[in-house]
Amino acid sequence: MSSFLEISQLGKTYPTPSGKPAVIVENFDLKIRKGEFITLIGHSGCGKSTVLSMIAGLTDVTSGGVILSGKEVVGAGPDRGVVFQAPCLLPWLTAFENVMLGIDQVFYTADIEERKQIAEYFLSVVGLADAMHKKPSELSQGMRQRCGIARAFALSPKMLLLDEPFGMLDSLTRYELQEVLLDLWQKDQKTALMVTHDVDEALFLSDRVVMMTNGPAATVGEILEVTFPRPRSRKQLLEDPEYYRLREQLIGFLEERSHLRPARVPAAGDHPTPSVPAPAPETPRQHPFNALTPV
Repeated sequence: MSSFLEISQLGKTYPTPSGKPAVIVENFDLKIRKGEFITLIGHSGCGKSTVLSMIAGLTDVTSGGVILSGKEVVGAGPDRGVVFQAPCLLPWLTAFENVMLGIDQVFYTADIEERKQIAEYFLSVVGLADAMHKKPSELSQGMRQRCGIARAFALSPKMLLLDEPFGMLDSLTRYELQEVLLDLWQKDQKTALMVTHDVDEALFLSDRVVMMTNGPAATVGEILEVTFPRPRSRKQLLEDPEYYRLREQLIGFLEERSHLRPARVPAAGDHPTPSVPAPAPETPRQHPFNALTPV
């Protein structure tokens, strides 16, 4: 399998007053193909968001490594668009200005009109055409999260990282924004990794669902292939008996087997950190805006 993202023996520990480190994640291995949508599911506190944060470069890696598109991940960067559970908007800026903030930093070689068109396009696609010049305090929670999604896509990242982006929303808004996310993702099928607690959300969005064992020292437990054809209809999925079989498999793991950690047999040539090529010099990025098709 040709890997776009390779996570090798990833681990995270924190010091404790007792002197014995707290092991949060250990020997986490995962390979993701270009264009895949992967969800990471597991009980609260198992380290899902920690893994996502290490891939985003927001949390230091204790052991192992992450390679994205042939380069080692070291620190945060615009090649990874992150959507958080809370939208994290600057309250003194409008939705439009919040999106423009990232665009101005990443696509600084583009002229101002092109940058404005990018922001307006993505805000319109997520349903904020009439509210893009309002400040976060004037927007509902769902609208603020739409802005966070627009901001991530507007940077044209190599990969999307989503940390329970719908966890704070009511059910109706959650379903609506799942559709918005899927519609946006299907335009160019960016490689995506999302953390969720929601089994139905995982099955609706994913190509594969990665189930994590409970901590401490959480790792990959099982990986479930989701083979429903795309584009997907929620109604068709709910009418498919296979949907309920997969749902029971996920719930069964979470309820019964999540505390078990599979024995790992080291393969020949294993190393704590994968070898990586020397980083190439950064060049100004051009936004593939002209290739976008308005919805």
